[in-house]
Amino acid sequence: MPSNGQLELLFAEPAAPAPRAPEAASLLTPPASPAPVPATTVATPRPEPLPPGARWREVATEQQSIGFVLLRSRRRSIGFVVADDGLRVTAPNWVTLTQIDEAVHEKARWILAKLRDWQTRKEQLAMSRTRWQAGGELPYLGKRIVLGVGADHRQARLSGDADAPNDGDTLWLALPTDADQSRIRDAAQAWLQQRAGALFGARLAHFLQVSGLKIRRWRLSSAATRWGSCTSDGNIMLNWRLVHFAPAIIDYVIAHELAHLREMNHSRDFWAEVGSILPDFEEAKNVLRRHDPASLPQF
Repeated sequence: MPSNGQLELLFAEPAAPAPRAPEAASLLTPPASPAPVPATTVATPRPEPLPPGARWREVATEQQSIGFVLLRSRRRSIGFVVADDGLRVTAPNWVTLTQIDEAVHEKARWILAKLRDWQTRKEQLAMSRTRWQAGGELPYLGKRIVLGVGADHRQARLSGDADAPNDGDTLWLALPTDADQSRIRDAAQAWLQQRAGALFGARLAHFLQVSGLKIRRWRLSSAATRWGSCTSDGNIMLNWRLVHFAPAIIDYVIAHELAHLREMNHSRDFWAEVGSILPDFEEAKNVLRRHDPASLPQF
């Protein structure tokens, strides 16, 4: 437990509120339980090729069609598994196709929830695999921006509004076209950290004004497990990698840390304080809880 009365916002939330007035408490990294994503016509595409002895089936449900790989085995019941290629249903040899389809239909709500989680994890993993080259993409303020090199600029700049980007805006780095991956990565990180300092400072100033609170100082952090922290003497740290998230998430973390200036715990009074600084913060809180840290770009 920190000796300076520090409170930390970590990469996963505690199972229950911390005891009242401890020296420190934590909000931890989200368990990997991603939010649902929009449904498609068929919940999963047909994998190619199919596993040996498997067949592809689709079952229409009230929500949408569910496609799955069907395997036969000597097992005694029908099993459902979401594998790397989507839903696999394993059924005993004696069960009819009609019975299998009925089982899928009966489990449709559960299956679709698992498939959407699976799809979100795939998308998040793809996000983390940033290509440090021209055309590579980065998450910035909840949008996907594109890396560009070779432009005639003396410093990095975004082609759109750096405070309100759009998907597809280009981050032009002040590098030659033959810059290697490490230079592109370092230049992108430097720009993101510079933007984090400017954006977080502005949002902190806003919330300090509306709340009437005062801090001693704040700075960016590169912590591996904390989104933010606040000490009892008014020092706040904010993880620069929050700049990957939508502004609502950044506002939530700032409000969370400022609330600790009055409540150095995670009690009911603390959450009431967060709500007084940032009404309707719950959605942002839940999004951050569900976030998989592995989805962030690897610097």
